[in-house]
Amino acid sequence: MYAIIETGGKQYKVQNGDVIDVEKLAVEAGEKVVFDKVLVVSDENGIRVGRPYLEGVTVDADFIENGRGQKVIIFKYKSKKDYRKKQGHRQPYTRVEIKAIDGNADVAAPAEEKAEAADDGKVSMSMKKDELVAYAEEHGIEIDPKATKAVIVDTINNAE
Repeated sequence: MYAIIETGGKQYKVQNGDVIDVEKLAVEAGEKVVFDKVLVVSDENGIRVGRPYLEGVTVDADFIENGRGQKVIIFKYKSKKDYRKKQGHRQPYTRVEIKAIDGNADVAAPAEEKAEAADDGKVSMSMKKDELVAYAEEHGIEIDPKATKAVIVDTINNAE
């Protein structure tokens, strides 16, 4: 079982027991960290993808330490001008250990809503061309499958 989480503007693929370094978080020793921005969860039931996040899915982690990464050297230089500038930076991080992935969410609801919207007889430009052709065939409306999307939508609306 794995999950893809978002924290600090970055995405991480995590599993139970993983130790990862994330952008510095405001936590102290002994605290638990809960990541609620979960993009994808894969388990025995298959893969579930959020839009953009999964509702009700969390990843629990234990705080290990706050630290600073390796020094990155920034060296600016202009030839023949006697210009040299050396600068360094150490990025702060928080090291956490992933303890549990709690995936009790159901993301099938938005797909069902989309299916219900298509069944209501409302045809719109937001539908894909293949969906429009399938809709026309289901309702016995003759259209040219090579026609543009706008022409297909107009033909379907005029036929109804």
